[in-house]
Amino acid sequence: MLRQLHWYAVRVTYSRELSLKDYLDKEGIENFIPMHYEYIVRNERRVRKLVPAIHNLVFIRSTRACIDEIKNNFSLNIPIRYIMNRETRQPVIIPDAQMRSFILVAGTYDEAVIYVEPEELKLVKGTKVRITGGIFEGAIGEFVRLRHDRRVVVNIEGVMAVATTFIHSSLVEPIDSN
Repeated sequence: MLRQLHWYAVRVTYSRELSLKDYLDKEGIENFIPMHYEYIVRNERRVRKLVPAIHNLVFIRSTRACIDEIKNNFSLNIPIRYIMNRETRQPVIIPDAQMRSFILVAGTYDEAVIYVEPEELKLVKGTKVRITGGIFEGAIGEFVRLRHDRRVVVNIEGVMAVATTFIHSSLVEPIDSN
C-alpha cells in the first residue's frame, strides 16, 4: 500500500497550494488543483485571474511513502495534512477512474461549474451516468437536479464534489451500478 501509486487528497495551510504545485511539478509528481477564473481589481482595472477554486486542497498521485517524505521535508516549509477517512482513520484514497472524471469536469475552468461540499449532496441521490457528448464527454457521475438545473455531479467521497453546467438528458447514458 505504501509503494503503490494512488490519488491522495491533501490540505495545505495559508493558501500555499500553488507553491506545493510548483514543487510537485519540479519533482515530476502528478498533481491537480481545481482552478477557476476570478475577476480581481488591480490598479483600478478589472483583471481576470486563474485561482484555486477550493483553497488549501491539492490532489497528489504518488505513493504514500513519497508524500510522507514531502511532508517531512522541512526545507519546503509547507505543512501538508492528508484528508482522512473517518471510519478507517487512513488517508482517503481516490480511485483513478473517479479522479479522471473529476479532472475532466473541474479541469475545464468553466465558470458555470459548481464546487459542492459533500454535506450539500447527502440528500441528493441520482442515477449513475456517463456523459456521451460535449466538453465533459467521458465523465462518470450522478445525474441530479441541483440548483434548478440537471447536472452531472462527480463526487469524491468525504472530500469534494464538482457539478457540470446544465446537461441535456440526450447527452447522458445510464450505467449499470452492478
